[in-house]
Amino acid sequence: MASRTHRRVLLGCALLCAAVLPCADSSRLRAAESQSQPTVAAANFPIASAARLAGDGKQTRFILDINQAVTFRAVTLADPYRVVIDVPQVNFQLPAGTGAGGRGLVKAFRYGLVMPGGSRIVFDLTGPAKIAKSYVVEAANGQPARLVLELEEVDRTAFMQALAPESRPELRPTIAEAQPATAPATTAPDTAQQKADGRPVVVIDPGHGGIDNGTQSSGESEKNLVLAFGLALRDRLEKAGKYRVVMTRDDDTFIPLNDRTKIARNHKAALFVSIHADALPRAEGDAQGATIYTLSDKASDAEAQRLADAENRADAIAGFNLAEEPNEVADILIDLTQRETRTFSNRFARLLIGEMKSTVRMHKHPLKSAGFRVLKAPDVPSVLVEIGYVSNKGDLEHLVSEGWRSRAVGSMAQAIDGFLTKRMATAGSSN
Repeated sequence: MASRTHRRVLLGCALLCAAVLPCADSSRLRAAESQSQPTVAAANFPIASAARLAGDGKQTRFILDINQAVTFRAVTLADPYRVVIDVPQVNFQLPAGTGAGGRGLVKAFRYGLVMPGGSRIVFDLTGPAKIAKSYVVEAANGQPARLVLELEEVDRTAFMQALAPESRPELRPTIAEAQPATAPATTAPDTAQQKADGRPVVVIDPGHGGIDNGTQSSGESEKNLVLAFGLALRDRLEKAGKYRVVMTRDDDTFIPLNDRTKIARNHKAALFVSIHADALPRAEGDAQGATIYTLSDKASDAEAQRLADAENRADAIAGFNLAEEPNEVADILIDLTQRETRTFSNRFARLLIGEMKSTVRMHKHPLKSAGFRVLKAPDVPSVLVEIGYVSNKGDLEHLVSEGWRSRAVGSMAQAIDGFLTKRMATAGSSN
């Protein structure tokens, strides 16, 4: 038994990711609730049953109770200050709200699946601190194994000197049993197979996932609501048989923003539809209805800018470093060759509003635009659809309703069909 446990621990040792971008302000950083895990060999994943903080502003200890020892890596990040712990995939069975409050040197922490085979815990710190100790205690005397992190306050100079340069390796889990049945295809598909199929490709992108819950209200998480909607839309389109549908995610897995656009580009998608559900801070009043967003250099209004800022921080929430974003992405907004793609995106957005308004309550200003990173594929018409506000009671009732979902999916499928039928006909006549 000990030998098998040891081998399982060693299998996870390659799950390392060094650098992390500072996350958003604390009002947007909700601690992760209990995360559902992919069903593949779930019984083999370690189970975390409790997490707690102790100490003060000088020294703080974090303890995670887990049913078996695991390998891990802990790193500190600056501006703002935070700590990231990477571990092989863990089934977090922690009480709701765990991590929402802090203690001592920790303001808050969140946790969850960051990719198939890998989990992550991200701590927001009150100031510069060093990792004094980090270790795993084996289970003994009826007590569970524990992952322990001990932090000590330091000044900024000492903190910065202790930061080791990192090359940000890609996350590559080696836990064989953690591989999903169908992983998102970020690499290019088989060209011969794609040509043989010949159907236009529609990429459906359920937002958030894994460690990133998105917005939350009344026990419902955006990541789950939009996944259910995206899967229903996929099924509706596939049933018609006219289009090949690719999902950026079909389970509770986090997908970085750039990888979502890569999926669309690698599959030479004819259309990219990102699905989200917004929430308005209580202090800003109430809002309701679906909204369609397209890409623009300048946000159409303050609410669009707020939403774009929030959605663009998804990678940061999951602990990814965006400092070295490819120049290709940075240049998109000034690349004149994208003008045609934006025209098609806006055309589809208006068509979508026309179809949805007969079955779905729309926002009073249903068409908006902002600099969403996930919409920046220069050669794929792309829209982001906020299907409703989880912060609005009426919208939330719709979002959890299968009947409403079916009607909304039906109108969206009609818009997709209308757009692509006309575009393919136009493309065919020009050849």
